[in-house]
Amino acid sequence: MTDQGSSASSVLVAFVLGAMAGAAVALLYAPAPGEETRRRLAARAREGQQRAETMVREGREFVSRQRDQVASAIERGREAFDEARKETL
Repeated sequence: MTDQGSSASSVLVAFVLGAMAGAAVALLYAPAPGEETRRRLAARAREGQQRAETMVREGREFVSRQRDQVASAIERGREAFDEARKETL
């Protein structure tokens, strides 16, 4: 019985030590309080919104530039076609 008693006490000591170590780790890695977490999330949301707005603006500028280049290329193509047609007449 002493073997079982010492075995049980070893398990109990290991359990208590593990619980204390787990509690210490939990305190070290615990998330920030609710108010601080909300502030961090709000700040990240603002950063994300600013990035999205920047990307939308840059996307619109890119599309506008491409549209201008395509329109210019079409116009040059029409002019070249008209000149080639005049030469054949």
